[in-house]
Amino acid sequence: MTLPARDHAYLTPATIDQVAAMVLELASQLHVERQRRMALEAVLRRQGVLADGAVDAMVEDETLLADARGALDANLRRLLRIMTETGDPRGPLRAEAL
Repeated sequence: MTLPARDHAYLTPATIDQVAAMVLELASQLHVERQRRMALEAVLRRQGVLADGAVDAMVEDETLLADARGALDANLRRLLRIMTETGDPRGPLRAEAL
């Protein structure tokens, strides 16, 4: 049985590894970020600095979002770099690991 022809080959065998690496990196970052955020919110609430629901109200603040966009864009560029890395697949993907 032959496989049907594809118009576009977006995920060749080499890029599937890159997608998997990116998903695992995202999952790892998400876990760490959530853990740190939850700990920070708990500490601020215990000290009386942060009222219940204050974080949810601030998420809607466009001024704060505009200030954070540059940092978020830089983080996204670093993450997507995994998809464009070339070289030995056994080596580290991050330049800082060299």
